[in-house]
Amino acid sequence: MLQVKRVAMLSLHTSPLEQPGSGDAGGMNVYVRSMAVQLAATGVEVEIFTRATDRHQRPAVELVPGVTVRHIEAGPRRKIAKELLPGLEADLAASVTSSHSYRPRPRFDVIHSHYWISGTAGLAVARAWDLPLVHTMHTMARVKNLRLQPGEKPEPRVRIDGEQDIVGGATRLIANTSTEAAELESLYGANPRDVDVVAPGVDLEIFSSRNADASRARLGVPRGVFHVVFAGRIQRMKGPQVLIRAAAELHARRPDIPLHITVLGAGSGAEVLDLQPLADSLGLHGLVTLHPPVDAAALAEWFRAADVVAVPSFSESFGLVALEAQACGTPVLAANVGGLPKAVEHGRTGLLVDGHESGRWSAQLERLYDDDGLRRALGYGAAVHASAFGWKRTATLTADSYQQAAEQFSAHSVR
Repeated sequence: MLQVKRVAMLSLHTSPLEQPGSGDAGGMNVYVRSMAVQLAATGVEVEIFTRATDRHQRPAVELVPGVTVRHIEAGPRRKIAKELLPGLEADLAASVTSSHSYRPRPRFDVIHSHYWISGTAGLAVARAWDLPLVHTMHTMARVKNLRLQPGEKPEPRVRIDGEQDIVGGATRLIANTSTEAAELESLYGANPRDVDVVAPGVDLEIFSSRNADASRARLGVPRGVFHVVFAGRIQRMKGPQVLIRAAAELHARRPDIPLHITVLGAGSGAEVLDLQPLADSLGLHGLVTLHPPVDAAALAEWFRAADVVAVPSFSESFGLVALEAQACGTPVLAANVGGLPKAVEHGRTGLLVDGHESGRWSAQLERLYDDDGLRRALGYGAAVHASAFGWKRTATLTADSYQQAAEQFSAHSVR
C-alpha cells in the first residue's frame, strides 16, 4: 500500500512567507505554513508552490528541514490583486508542472491546494502528474455572496464555476468545520463521503495564557483601561467598522468606561476602509489606535494585553484569530457566522453576537466590562478550549485525508 510521504502544496495567490494581516495574507497563510511544518515533523516532505511576486525572491527557500517554498513564474514579478489571477491560471499550472520531472518515479504522492485559484490550477497539475488532488476552500464564493454588505461586489461567476469544478474534480475536500462541510454539500453538491472535517490548529507555544499584566505593561496599556483588540485585514468583510461603531455607541452611553480599541492590520482589496476618520467622526478621537500587522509572538502579546478580542466578521470559514486569542486566555466577542460558533463556545470561552447591528455589539461589550467575573471565567474556559487545537492534531488528520485520497485514487485508476 502506498504511504504518503511527499506532498505538493499549492498556495499560488499568497505565500506562507507573507506577513498575515495585510494584502491577501491572513489566516490561510498561517494555516499553510503551520501545517507544512508540522507535517514535516511527522516525516512527510512538503513543497509549497507560490507565485513569485518580487525580483529578489530566490527560486526556493527552505522554511524548515522537510519544507521548501518554491517561487514559480506566472505573470509579472509583482503583487497582483487575487481578483486578476484567474487570467494566469494556465501559466500557474504550467509553471508548477514544469518545475519537476516525473521520471523515473513521481516526486510527490498527493497534491493539496488551498483556495480556489490554487484549486483550479491544481486540477490541471493533478491531471498532468496523474495524482490525487486534495483541496481546502478556506472561503467560498456562494457563501460570501449570501452575506454581501451594502456596496460590496458579489464574487464573480468565474470563481463560482471554478469552485464547482474543484468539487467535481478533487479526490477529497477538507472542510474546517462541519458547517463548511454542509455548505460544500448544499451549495456545491459535494459528496459527503469525499469531505473530511479537519479544524485548523494554533501554535500553543506562542499563543499561551502568560502574565497579562506584564503584557499590558510592555505594550503601554494602562492598568484599568478596558482594552478591546481587533486583528485582521482591514476590509468590510472582516468587520472592523462594526467594532468602531459599537465602541462609539458604548462611549456615548457610558463615558465612565475607560475604553480603548487597538486595531492590528492593514488594508486589503480594492476598497479603502479608512478607520481613523470614521473613529474621529464618531467621537472616538484618541480612543482608537491603529497598528500595522505584527508577527505571531507580538500578536500573542497584544491578545494577552486585551480584555476582549473582537471578531466581527461577516464570513469566516473558521476564524483562526479567535482560536489564537482564546489560547492566550482572552475571551472573544465574535459574530455568530460561519465557523466562528465552532471556534468560540458561547458562554464558555466568549460570546457570540447575532448580526452586526452596533447596538447588539455595544451591549455585549458593556456586559463584559461590567461583569469582571464573567470575563475571568470566559478567559479560563478559552485557554482550556484552545488547548485541544494544536497543529499536531490538525496535521495528523490531514495526513489521514491524504492517505485516503491516495488509496481512493489508486483504486479508481486500476478499474
